[in-house]
Amino acid sequence: GDARGIALDLSEPEQVAEALADVGAVDHVVLSSIARDTNYCEDYDIASARYLATMKLVGYTAVVSALTDRVPDDGSIVMFGGRAKDRPYPGSLTVSTVNGGISGMVRAMAVQLAPRRVNAIHPGIVGNSPHWSEDPDFTEKVRKATPTGRNVEMEDIVDAVDFLIRNRSVNGIDLYVDGGWLLQ
Repeated sequence: GDARGIALDLSEPEQVAEALADVGAVDHVVLSSIARDTNYCEDYDIASARYLATMKLVGYTAVVSALTDRVPDDGSIVMFGGRAKDRPYPGSLTVSTVNGGISGMVRAMAVQLAPRRVNAIHPGIVGNSPHWSEDPDFTEKVRKATPTGRNVEMEDIVDAVDFLIRNRSVNGIDLYVDGGWLLQ
């Protein structure tokens, strides 16, 4: 329909307001960014960590700040985090920390931007995503460890975002879309 996608470099948050200046009314905002950061305490890469933290935490906030006056009271904001916040793995120091920060940001924004709704989606391993489909052994291992007996697919993520946009009574939540993977 009338959906419009805009690509921004969220690691350069000072440029966000100007890039969004000509955007009119916005019913819903979906913020999705990713960086395949591998960072360890022992060999901490500050530049990589700064990039990821700026992109997701500061960048997301810059977009919301720039568009707040254009999102109606019944509008919504959905931010992508990820399950690494609860299920860290070797090298996920920054990814896990930043995705955990998304949870805090969602709750703070849900209060500050009320009655607009603000939610987060935290996908697990998405078996048919371009990244994970390259590792069928790993995705099979995840499938076997998932109570649903199937991997999350891109369609599941799209459906979950649509739910968060449409449902007017869901606010300030972290929606896990992982087939119950953390339960195993």
